[in-house]
Amino acid sequence: MPSLYVHVPFCVKKCDYCAFYSLPLLNSCEGLADYLRGVAQEIELRSNEAPAGVSSLYLGGGTPTVLSWRQLDDLLKEIHLHFTFLSGQGKEGQSFPEKTTEANPGTITEEKLKVLRDYGVNRISLGAQSFNDRLLYQIGRIHRAQDILHAVKRIRKAGIENLNLDLIFGLPGQTLEDWQDTLRKAVGLSPEHLSVYALTLEEDTPLGKKYLARDLNSFKMSDRDEAGDLPDDDLQADMYEWAVDFLSNKGFRRYEISNFARSGYECQHNLAYWRCEEYIGLGPGAVSCMRRVRSKNIEDMEAYLKDAAAGKRPFDGAETEFLTPEQQMSEYMMLGLRTEQGIDPIDFYHKFQVSIQDIYGQIMANYIDRDVLSISGGRLKIHPNYSFVANSIIKDFIR
Repeated sequence: MPSLYVHVPFCVKKCDYCAFYSLPLLNSCEGLADYLRGVAQEIELRSNEAPAGVSSLYLGGGTPTVLSWRQLDDLLKEIHLHFTFLSGQGKEGQSFPEKTTEANPGTITEEKLKVLRDYGVNRISLGAQSFNDRLLYQIGRIHRAQDILHAVKRIRKAGIENLNLDLIFGLPGQTLEDWQDTLRKAVGLSPEHLSVYALTLEEDTPLGKKYLARDLNSFKMSDRDEAGDLPDDDLQADMYEWAVDFLSNKGFRRYEISNFARSGYECQHNLAYWRCEEYIGLGPGAVSCMRRVRSKNIEDMEAYLKDAAAGKRPFDGAETEFLTPEQQMSEYMMLGLRTEQGIDPIDFYHKFQVSIQDIYGQIMANYIDRDVLSISGGRLKIHPNYSFVANSIIKDFIR
């Protein structure tokens, strides 16, 4: 059974570091009604791709909670009208199927939370990013630390018992002490899950243009001086390693390089991605991977709506990829090595009908000899000491 992702490409304001397809509302709800009509048409068109149902739901963005409570109700009604969901029993009181929505502080109301609960949404991923108002302002976030506290209080009052907080380190001008303070305050809110990401700069974002400019004279240095320099690699490594130790001591298990959870609260939707399972993506810019074909919906609202209205799958033909066995093996290794469980050589053989030693034996031997990789419990894993530089290791397994 595939997992289901629905992209809601609207934000109150686009953040300065964000490279995802999203559209700023700019205090206007224009376009939301057209989007809801278009995504409803795509939902109806593509529901037959999951005849046995779907295993999880994830509303992402953008910011799904910029929708009004009535619009959330309309969207969730369409989803549940056309898709059935796998049910099951979770550990430690976690309810299934897992249904998640992303949210930002300031866009959560009691009415919206009631609608979410009515449709079984049991997990909220809140974009906190930092508890430092200065840093939030410098990366273009419109909320402040106090807004996070208010949002969490509303979420808990509504009965949501599975809360994730997204946090970013490596921000311009951020010190180790800033980061430690953010983590302490985040843990103080008793979330079940924390996602801890290093800042990634993309060239087409305002923050990327500021810090990746080839010609440093092409922008005002005063703008950069105000924000401060980016933490260097050593400082970012210190930030990450401190987070790992601190969160471990607070009862959070690192089950993927950037993700930490209390027992039983690992994100099932994301685990499906990391296990290379199938998924359906709906909405403009959403990605699907079904029957070894990865495709992406068109990142253009007008074109998306036109295709959906015509009963056509609104995908970008240039973004369709038929995955070769070599690509599938590379992705299996790339994603699996990011997780705490690592790679099971027996599962690799069953999946690809070839021994992992035949494909990656020499690379594995080189890293095992240097204690970078290990075989533990019959599984191939990256040694925890090398988690922060995992990407440089994983690239050697991409064919």
